[in-house]
Amino acid sequence: MILISKYLVPKGYTGLTIYPFVFLKYRRLKTDMTLINHERIHLRQQLELLVIPFYIIYVIEFLMRLLQYRDWKTAYRNISFERECYLNETNLDYLKTRKLWAFITYFRTNEF
Repeated sequence: MILISKYLVPKGYTGLTIYPFVFLKYRRLKTDMTLINHERIHLRQQLELLVIPFYIIYVIEFLMRLLQYRDWKTAYRNISFERECYLNETNLDYLKTRKLWAFITYFRTNEF
């Protein structure tokens, strides 16, 4: 379910996924299929990890990347969950062929 909330989506971001909802900053973003696909990939990731473990792993990995890169944006972009989403967001058929726990393959690859 897609909801609009410019207050819930953090500054500098256009969308936020908290299973089972996708929050977008602006109504016009509902037609951005790349963004919607990115957020749908996050929904699948969250479902695979039974939601709560997803957030725990996400935060831990973000903190590890922040120590590694010492830059908020670089750390965020290199979280395995985000790498999978960003690298596949333009492939609108990605979720049809995506393998279970595919984000694991993005955990240790070159910097994004």
